Amino acid sequence: MILNIVLWIIQIALAGFFAFAGYIKVAKSIPDLVKMFPWPAEVPAWLVRFIGVVEIAGALGIILPQLTGILPWLTPLAALGFVVIQVLAIGFHAMRGETRDTIVLNVVFLILAALALWGRWPLFAA
Repeated sequence: MILNIVLWIIQIALAGFFAFAGYIKVAKSIPDLVKMFPWPAEVPAWLVRFIGVVEIAGALGIILPQLTGILPWLTPLAALGFVVIQVLAIGFHAMRGETRDTIVLNVVFLILAALALWGRWPLFAA
C-alpha cells in the first residue's frame, strides 16, 4: 500500500516534469528555447521537437495505463523510456561540458524513473 502511494507520487512528479519539458520543446520557437538553454541552437530543430513529443508521450504513458487499467504494461515501458532519456541527456551534457549545471537534475530524474520502472515492472511486483 505505501509502495503504491510512493510510486504514484513518483509517477506524477515524472509526468509533470516531462510534460512541461516536452511542451516547452514543442510549443516554443527555437530562438526562445535558446534563451533558456543553448543546446537547441546546436542540433536540428526536428530533434528538439521529437524529444518534446517523446517527453509528452512518456508523461501520458507513465500515468494513463496504470490509472485506467488499460494496457498497464505500458507504464513501466514509459519509465524505461525516461531512464533512457536521462542516460542520453547525461551523456549529451557531459560531451558539451555542461555536467556541472545539469547532473543533479538528470540523476534525480534517472533515479525516480528507475524506481518507477522497478515498482511497476510485473516481474518485481509483489
